[in-house]
Amino acid sequence: MMINSMLSDICLLLGGIFTLTGAIGLLRLPDFYSRLHAASVTESLAAPLLIIGVMLDTGFTLDSAKLILIIVVMVIVNPTITHALCRAAAHGGITPKMQSESTQKNKLQTETEFSSKEPK
Repeated sequence: MMINSMLSDICLLLGGIFTLTGAIGLLRLPDFYSRLHAASVTESLAAPLLIIGVMLDTGFTLDSAKLILIIVVMVIVNPTITHALCRAAAHGGITPKMQSESTQKNKLQTETEFSSKEPK
């Protein structure tokens, strides 16, 4: 029983950490595609770890079998949903943000400096 408790605590802790990083990613990342990546990591990795932690904590019963079925469905369906959302966003005209604004300003400034230093 001690091992089940420790494994449960580890799964719950890791699931909580991944959930927290996914939430921070949803708040901090700049565009739709980056945020979608953070959300997909949360639902594909954190949720199964949390469910496994709960299963180990409560013991193996009929409820555990239902939770295993939920994990299997999540592992199959979540990447498919994420892919469908990406395709719908691309079809809708949302483009990924490739460079930060400061990088674009530096690039523009560098190009301006080079064009002004060209020999005539």
